[in-house]
Amino acid sequence: MDIIFDIGKVLIDFDFDEFVRGIVPADRADIVAKAMFGNPEWTELDRGVLPVEEVLQRFIACAPEYEWDIRKVFSKLGDIPRLRPDTIPMIQDLKSRGHRVFYLSNYFEFLMHAAPQVLRFTRLTDGGIFSCNEKIVKPDRAIYDLLCSRYGITKENAVFIDDSPKNISGAENAGIRGILYTGQNREGLYREIGI
Repeated sequence: MDIIFDIGKVLIDFDFDEFVRGIVPADRADIVAKAMFGNPEWTELDRGVLPVEEVLQRFIACAPEYEWDIRKVFSKLGDIPRLRPDTIPMIQDLKSRGHRVFYLSNYFEFLMHAAPQVLRFTRLTDGGIFSCNEKIVKPDRAIYDLLCSRYGITKENAVFIDDSPKNISGAENAGIRGILYTGQNREGLYREIGI
């Protein structure tokens, strides 16, 4: 079986709201978080088509009086992601059982360079796609189809694990069985996969 993982909040921890509360005064942390990660324009970072400054300006337009805070948070985004302790052992275990392991993530280039250490698990996988490199984001069917065609994945023999219901729907619309990740431990996840 081919097992495809999302990255953020599945293989790595990425708690944006908590991070913002740690560096922005409490009276404006929620406003800054909503202007950035809660903003539909965040998808444009992941798509990788627009210059970062243009996306930042779109964030700032939602809370112009907090421009300095938004820029400060953005400059420190590399401090947010943390590799989960079980990620590498789980990938190694799945591969030792004969499964191929892939990643498919809405991820933006700035974060790849700001926190490369959290992506070291990708070297152990059989391949994957970062949205910013392809200029397509989940849940667009094209990104699932691209992953499958690039790596010879048979959709009927694959499962996709993501924390976003809309991305699970996107996978299922592309013909790949989806599992919504809600924090299951490894054994629980394996049961849902069927291994």
